[in-house]
Amino acid sequence: MIKKLLPPVAKIIPKSLDKFGHSRTDNYFWLNDRENPEVIDYLKKENTYYQKMTAHTKTFQKELFEEMKSRIKEDDESVPYLYNGYYYITRFEKGKNYPIYSRKKESLSAKEEILFDCNKLAKGQSYFQLGGLSISPDNKLAVFSIDTIGRRIYDIQVKNLETGKILADKIEKVSGTAVWANDNKTIFYSSQDEITLRSDKIFKHKLGSNQADDVLVYFEKDETYNVEVAKSKSRKYLAIESGSTLTTEYRILEADNPDGKFRVFQKRVRGLEYSINHYGDSFYIMTNADKSTNFKLMKTLATATPKENWAEVIPHRDDVLLEDIEIFKDFLVVEERFNGLNRIRIMPWSGEGEYYLPFESETYTAYTGTNVDFDTDILRYSYQSMNTPSSVIDFNMKTKTKEIKKEHQVLGGKFDKDNYTEERIWATAKDGTKIPISIVYRKGLKKDSKNPLLLYAYGSYGHSMDATFSSTRLTLLDRGFIFAIAHIRGGEDLGRQWYEDGKLLKKKNTFTDFIDCSKFVIEQKYTSPEHLYAEGGSAGGLLMGAIVNLAPELYHGIIVQVPFVDVITTMLDDTIPLTTGEYDEWGNPNVKKYYHYMASYSPYDNVKKQCYPNMYVSTGLHDSQVQYWEPAKWVAKLRSIKTEDSVLFLDTNMDAGHGGASGRFEAIKELAKEFSFLLDLEKIKK
Repeated sequence: MIKKLLPPVAKIIPKSLDKFGHSRTDNYFWLNDRENPEVIDYLKKENTYYQKMTAHTKTFQKELFEEMKSRIKEDDESVPYLYNGYYYITRFEKGKNYPIYSRKKESLSAKEEILFDCNKLAKGQSYFQLGGLSISPDNKLAVFSIDTIGRRIYDIQVKNLETGKILADKIEKVSGTAVWANDNKTIFYSSQDEITLRSDKIFKHKLGSNQADDVLVYFEKDETYNVEVAKSKSRKYLAIESGSTLTTEYRILEADNPDGKFRVFQKRVRGLEYSINHYGDSFYIMTNADKSTNFKLMKTLATATPKENWAEVIPHRDDVLLEDIEIFKDFLVVEERFNGLNRIRIMPWSGEGEYYLPFESETYTAYTGTNVDFDTDILRYSYQSMNTPSSVIDFNMKTKTKEIKKEHQVLGGKFDKDNYTEERIWATAKDGTKIPISIVYRKGLKKDSKNPLLLYAYGSYGHSMDATFSSTRLTLLDRGFIFAIAHIRGGEDLGRQWYEDGKLLKKKNTFTDFIDCSKFVIEQKYTSPEHLYAEGGSAGGLLMGAIVNLAPELYHGIIVQVPFVDVITTMLDDTIPLTTGEYDEWGNPNVKKYYHYMASYSPYDNVKKQCYPNMYVSTGLHDSQVQYWEPAKWVAKLRSIKTEDSVLFLDTNMDAGHGGASGRFEAIKELAKEFSFLLDLEKIKK
């Protein structure tokens, strides 16, 4: 039993917030200042309260951690891929938290060349992330970036791969992405606004020069757009992408001409989205042009890129979402989504004999992997399902034969996929829409309403939640839990319209879909309100905040990770990272209709006097995407209003950001906290 202690009480300093004749009083606005010692003191008190209240689970947490860790092949490595004469490999060593990046010249039997040992680079750091790794065309240099705080603010450096020395060049406080021009001495990188962290500039850096001398290549003035720079698979073009939620615009430049001027591919038109892939003398364009909601594929000559020159290759289909393409010398590979499931379509350029890869599971995930070579018949793809560990497969598109290059190993000798049942079931939303749910549990389980069930969802930004395998999830399944994913509107699980019906002034569909999925698994006797748990993070944390306000009686416990819960205040503050770029997702609260709609569902503003489920809320002090004060304020308000003595924890990682702790083992420790919370509520200890 959890021993009762008095929780921290955040002091009340009322602040009136008025707009459009609507007045809100925010008693905890003062928590919006990480430099205030009182704020840090409050967060530490919440951490202490959480630690004391869960002291009885510490040994159990360690057991869960060791159990999950024991299933992981600690000395694991990726499937090598060949790029520009070298095989590249990412591997882990036993007992170490971070990856080692290496390569071998021309043959896998060649001597290994260590590029970066992140364990050495991370030494002495409480947080570490390596990003922006890119090898120069002559294979002699590597540009890389490092974040040691967790706010996704990186320093870029260059390593001489022949001598092992780090060059004097250092580009500080940027977004971390960098690419090489073909001259082996020019780097293009993106930089962000110091306050909002919006990626808004592309710079050009010449090796041997100072950052102060870097040339500004492009500045994105529109605050709703972000920019990034990339290199085409053909290695012939550099591309700057300016993108908002609804609109994209590209600028291109030949990679052989780094001092040339980028030119607009197709100028931005609000609502026009497109992405480009270069091959031969042409570009292939995935676009929603001409009301192609689910996107179509078009083609144009590299010398005539504006939209009026685009010709259709694959037409728009109302029931199939076009997600991505891979181009090879003799084949076009198309990734699609139909009826909520992935499909991989093989289309020979000859126009004859196209086909789909066969997948037989009821619910699964399949996607193309690392395919960096044009002149090959081999397609690398990955496959997994909720009871089937992931595999990396090389498929010969001519002979239609496949070679499994790697199967994810679940160590311990106890795992057998046949011990688990996976299903796809369909709940009916209140407006009649059918919502798919992917579900997995141990065979032999009885649908008697007594099973604990963890229901997960995200439901924003058109991000689809695929049915993937997790070895750590076995810790719950083997203790009788059912795990389910609700494919609610707001994602693109059933096509682009699925996303459109869960955003802006239709956002509430996301919340009611999840509630209707919850009711359905209860009605079907998979579980009951006494044993139903829900989980979501970031925008999925907004979902959790909304459903506990709307239907708290359905859930026994909630896991809420880095939640976006103070919607109006955040969206009205254009100094906060991401805010202006989010207007096309949530709406601009400076417009009356969006303000009032947000006010009707914002979790923080709609906390009310009622019973709330048991809740575990986690955040990071340095989070750049959802600021720590959102969950802190929300928990403080819940404490002051909720009517029962259910547990409420706020656990702040004082060293991490939006992604939580860095390092594979630290992440498992965080998962052990969440699982112990659930299992303690269920009184499951074995």
